[in-house]
Amino acid sequence: MWNALFDSSPLARPSGAFKNGETLEGGELPMIRARQSKSAPVGVVGKVLRILEALDASPNGLQLREISQQTRVNKSTAYRFVAHLEKEGYLFRDAVGAYIVGPKLARLGAGVAFHATLRRIASPVLNALSSETKETVNLGIVDGHGVLYLDVIESPHSFRMASRPGMHRPLNCTALGKVLLAFLPDEQREEIYPGLVFERVTPHTIPNLARLKKDLVRIAQRGYSVDDQEVELGARCVAAPILDGNGRVVAALSISGPTTRVSRERIPQFAQTIRKAARMISTQLRQSV
Repeated sequence: MWNALFDSSPLARPSGAFKNGETLEGGELPMIRARQSKSAPVGVVGKVLRILEALDASPNGLQLREISQQTRVNKSTAYRFVAHLEKEGYLFRDAVGAYIVGPKLARLGAGVAFHATLRRIASPVLNALSSETKETVNLGIVDGHGVLYLDVIESPHSFRMASRPGMHRPLNCTALGKVLLAFLPDEQREEIYPGLVFERVTPHTIPNLARLKKDLVRIAQRGYSVDDQEVELGARCVAAPILDGNGRVVAALSISGPTTRVSRERIPQFAQTIRKAARMISTQLRQSV
């Protein structure tokens, strides 16, 4: 990425320099000129760093005009930098044109930055999914032996499933958790198994690891998971995995609602919808890295 910004060339021997200890007339040594480098000036590096620092301090993103104002970098110059960084996947531009730290750059820093980027990329899809289904939509990731809810859009119905960002729930009895487990690499999944607690919170909760493993095989085959009143009686949830450019699961997306609206007969319809939405987020992630 940085080749265009830091393009250096070999140093030429100063003109007028002499070889093998030759001297000028009168016995004076030849003057050695300061070596000239054609590498990018330090000012370029400083400008790029100021832009990255401004974006890092603005999780909601910045418009080009705001970047120029905050960094005191000429607008046309700032555009050249951010356009190149966006092309290389280090920045991402959202639906309203704001630049934010991209997944490629976020992964070089703390995981928290990547979570914020994932939420921003997924947000338009979550909103569209909420509008289409009128049910609660959840975005979650693996966090230890549980699911961390990164984002939640609640159903407009008065009777709805209650979730909130920052909430943790078990991996082994939630739709989000089970689809994440099903698509994790085998080694990582095996490391998680010993820490799972099989608490029978409803009569439908999976009671043991053997039953869970059978369910995970089915989930991996069909591409989605179902929580059929396993966490809460009267509630049903359908989830699908979000994959990165290497096919690794990085998050999951789910729809949850009461069994009266998310009926067994409608599960295939919800599954198709949620898988399509998850693929849209996966595609956006791949295009941003």
